[in-house]
Amino acid sequence: MNLKVSTFPYLDSARLFDRVADQHWALYFDSGHTAERQPRALSERYDVLAIKPAKRLITKGASTQVCDFEDVHTSDLDPLELLKAELAELRLAETQKHPYLPGAYGYFSYDLSRRFEAMPMIAEDDEALPEMAVGVYLTIVVIDHQERATSVLSVDHDPSVCDEWQVLIDKELSTKATTHAGGRRLLADSLSENQSRAEYQCKFDQIRRYTIEGDCYQVNLTKRFACEVSGSAWATYRNLREASPAPFGAFMHFPFAEVLSNSPESFIRCRDREITTSPIKGTRPRDHDDVARDKEIAQQLADSEKDRAENLMIVDLMRNDLGRCSELGSVQVPKLFELHSFANVHHLISTVTARLRAELHALDLLRSCFPGGSITGAPKIRAMEIIEELEPHRRGLYCGAIGYVGIDGDLETSIAIRTIVVKEGVARFSAGGGLVIDSNSDEEYQELLDKASMMKGALLSG
Repeated sequence: MNLKVSTFPYLDSARLFDRVADQHWALYFDSGHTAERQPRALSERYDVLAIKPAKRLITKGASTQVCDFEDVHTSDLDPLELLKAELAELRLAETQKHPYLPGAYGYFSYDLSRRFEAMPMIAEDDEALPEMAVGVYLTIVVIDHQERATSVLSVDHDPSVCDEWQVLIDKELSTKATTHAGGRRLLADSLSENQSRAEYQCKFDQIRRYTIEGDCYQVNLTKRFACEVSGSAWATYRNLREASPAPFGAFMHFPFAEVLSNSPESFIRCRDREITTSPIKGTRPRDHDDVARDKEIAQQLADSEKDRAENLMIVDLMRNDLGRCSELGSVQVPKLFELHSFANVHHLISTVTARLRAELHALDLLRSCFPGGSITGAPKIRAMEIIEELEPHRRGLYCGAIGYVGIDGDLETSIAIRTIVVKEGVARFSAGGGLVIDSNSDEEYQELLDKASMMKGALLSG
């Protein structure tokens, strides 16, 4: 199989996606690029657009539908093994490297972990979202903000989608419009919450008892917000990315739901078998009205022993997860407690690296680390059992992963936080934080609200 690469002038990726956003299985992986910020990683340099996957894998419960344009069949086999088999059929005739290639793009929900670990079934699954939704795309568009170029990458038996993108790009290049496509963003008058402040306090107290008794060291407790909406999910994402550019943004239009992710957090990256994970732990709100105060808040976070201790717990957890699938002695921690500032919050981010064992696939790595420790707690399985006990609703996509596995075996995923799911006229999103033995309830609850603020602002009409 050969790879065809066609290069075009630099385009605004969001404007180009305007032309396909209403298509089912249209995906936009957004780097959050702005002219003011230089990319620090590949994910901040490139945007990826995709439509019309040749295969679609949709997992719900114990079965996975594998669909192409002519056939649908159902399998009870492990969903990641099914995806691995689909990718194995797409072998390049020669080594052709590019930062992003055609392959499997989509999401792996938090609840997909039930296929890998025995978990209690207590929380209500009212959203009923598929646990995995991944398309195998034989053609993608990659926009490079550094080289200011647009590329269409297509494997050789996918000419129709490749031609469609060329037509759309030609139209975009010839248009003189200065505004993007219309559409009224999703609007809601009010939000419902699945826990009151008093209920959150009860759960906070229970987690503290668990930590005192030695059941766990940290548990990530979240609450969910929901509202009835009408309007354009894509217009809402447009608004969200302009207000809060994020390095792991994504918009995905599935037949059953639309996903708007404004995630700042990388989960697992694996390129040429070199693994990187960058867990976030430690958050403070930004103060854009007072620059001096904003710097003071950031420094307080950087100096916080409590936040550093929480971050270190998750670093240790990720070191353990990576150790199960990495070459002996390759796990390293090159960066600890780095301060990163985003549109509405400051975060502490650490970096753990390793090298994937030669006999393993990147999807084996994903399984070993799934879901991310930064959004579960430690030890992971016990923290997940406590989450299932205390949170009223299943998390669904929230705290799962969004990303891709290329036909070359490279993988890149983000943690699905700051993420809105719109399904059947209802928008849902969640926020939370890691609780440890000396956490303060009022401070943790305020952190939850700070994290939710951008998503509330994107949906509320007031």
